[in-house]
Amino acid sequence: MNVEELVRDSLRELADEQTAAGAGLADRVLVVRHRRRTRRIASVVAATAAVVAIGVAVPLLDSGKEDVRPADVVQKSKDVAHPDQSPPRDLISAGNTVLAAYYVPRTVKHSAEQAERVRDYWLLDQETDRYVKTTKWSYVAVAPGMKTAAVLERNLPASRIGLLDLATGKVARWIQVDHKVAGLSFSRDGLKLVATTYGENPDQLVKMAGSDGWDQRQPSSRTGFYVIDVASGKGSWSEVKLESDPNDPMGDSFINARQDFALSPDGRHVWAGNPMGEIGKQFYDLTGAEVDVPADQKHLQWYVDAWQSPSGRLVAGDFAGEKWKTSSWVIDARTGQKTEVRGQQLLAWVGDTSLIAWDIAADGKNEFHQRLVKVTIGSDKTVPLSGFRKGNDGAAGRWEPVFAER
Repeated sequence: MNVEELVRDSLRELADEQTAAGAGLADRVLVVRHRRRTRRIASVVAATAAVVAIGVAVPLLDSGKEDVRPADVVQKSKDVAHPDQSPPRDLISAGNTVLAAYYVPRTVKHSAEQAERVRDYWLLDQETDRYVKTTKWSYVAVAPGMKTAAVLERNLPASRIGLLDLATGKVARWIQVDHKVAGLSFSRDGLKLVATTYGENPDQLVKMAGSDGWDQRQPSSRTGFYVIDVASGKGSWSEVKLESDPNDPMGDSFINARQDFALSPDGRHVWAGNPMGEIGKQFYDLTGAEVDVPADQKHLQWYVDAWQSPSGRLVAGDFAGEKWKTSSWVIDARTGQKTEVRGQQLLAWVGDTSLIAWDIAADGKNEFHQRLVKVTIGSDKTVPLSGFRKGNDGAAGRWEPVFAER
């Protein structure tokens, strides 16, 4: 059975359990189905990581009327939608949250037994407000403020990180690394960059015995992470060893071939998903020593892209599907209290009261027929931002968003 068939089967099982794995599974990888059933953990790997912040916890908001941003910022931050475009050609934004780029994954076959999952990116040209294709980069992370992007060249893992000036489209500076990198993520303030290191390309694909499709290569070759000061380009590397049991290669220490690190919402720790672990995630201090999950981050799910709200009060949760056919949970970071909000999969926060999500058509006939929408806590309304993606999960041409705050 190939990955696509496993995805479909798992979605059916999840639907029976009244939960959902969410959209974007083409760039995610199922782990072990029987362990998912017994431990009830998510078994998909997030393609992109959102950047979040932490603050003082308060009760969940019951409406979208509050906004902690200054009035002049709120007035200038209008939603810009193009519901007739998919993939988008022109700027899409909601409040201060912008679709800074998107990519289309494709499979490049190298031999009968080996292939590679590559990304073709479209970056927002901020002079024309149009998305422009680039074939230079294998991985792009856009910093808050949208002046800089961290990029990796085509061959992964890469021995240097580029800091791309988004105004000129040119690399302003290269950061050389001793341990090769294949994943990037900025801190909320854009001052730090976490780079995940691998011994081999984590996007390699292989033909497994008895499979008609392509599967991730195992075991993962992840070796650790850098925490880099963006201004100086200096940073330190921390090794994170992968423990494995030869008698149980997909046991508690199993991770996906690509399992990238990112800075925690408060910037004090580095964290990543641990699909087969009891709590589904692991936190480390900036030297690579494992630490307990912070109390106000215990509700974070590494496979939910939106993570934590800008103030840190709320956490984006996984599929709910109770009040509406497609909906998700928003969780109080401290108390765990849940509130249901529209949207099939939560992707990015818009202030503390709204989010950008994938959602399906009103008729609900095709769970993969999704478009970007803006949803608000306490509101039944969804605001379409893009056109619908075509095809089922894994189909050619399905695009994946990269968000950043202005």
